[in-house]
Amino acid sequence: MTLTSDLAVVICHGSYHTTAPYMPLVDSLKVAGIDAYCPQLPTSDLTKLNAGDTNSPDFGREPPEGGYPQGSEDADTILSILSSLILEQGKRVLLVGHSSGGWVATETARPELQAKARKDQGLSGGIIGIFYIGAFIIPVGESVHSFFQPKDGSFVVSPFLDFHKHGGTGLATPKDAEKYFFNDLEPSVAEKWKTTLTASPVLPTKLSNDAYAALPCAYLILEGDKTLPKSYQEGMVALQAQKTGDFTLYRCPAGHSPHLSWTDGTVETIQEFIQKIEN
Repeated sequence: MTLTSDLAVVICHGSYHTTAPYMPLVDSLKVAGIDAYCPQLPTSDLTKLNAGDTNSPDFGREPPEGGYPQGSEDADTILSILSSLILEQGKRVLLVGHSSGGWVATETARPELQAKARKDQGLSGGIIGIFYIGAFIIPVGESVHSFFQPKDGSFVVSPFLDFHKHGGTGLATPKDAEKYFFNDLEPSVAEKWKTTLTASPVLPTKLSNDAYAALPCAYLILEGDKTLPKSYQEGMVALQAQKTGDFTLYRCPAGHSPHLSWTDGTVETIQEFIQKIEN
């Protein structure tokens, strides 16, 4: 499918990640004629986490002065790119959220940046929809942390995470990433991408923007995901769909990182969704 030059995809990556594992998807989108971006989000940027030498980080250090970056800083990073693409260049933008990047995509799809609202004002460009990839569908008023933690105030640690010296007030890093994040990649390839992972703090920022009700939303269910099992993905989508309407559902056999293991299929599915919402 040939797409015009005024279309762009902005990818909101998951926690504990650099942008490196998303570059194959960015490059493949560009080959398909779609401008694509995946900026580093502050909540998993080692240079902002006071972890010392980024080549040999110390995750037991004290939090940085003023605390760790939070959701608002991640949102500001994406909003900066959206402002450039939409307000300055008049581009149509599809937001893509992977894993915890689902929260970021939803939060940043602000009403004033949505294509329909801009068209009503005689303006070009804007956000045309959100495409979630094995992502967190967080209800408005909840945070990534509150949604996944028990309501009794206890603190549950996911089996794929290690918290360090300061526990829940400090940093977490992935463990057994080859099993949970990259289970459908060859071992040597999984090892390569494992070295690009970083750390993140707990994310308590509440979602304030109800983009689910305002924009076409799609969800790519990852049937081989060991981090966020298929049934959990389906449950999150169903819960939100009861409130704001159905998502367009797609499925693939990949694990948690289809941007690496199912790259061409991910691009084709994104193209299919764009075609659906623009026809």
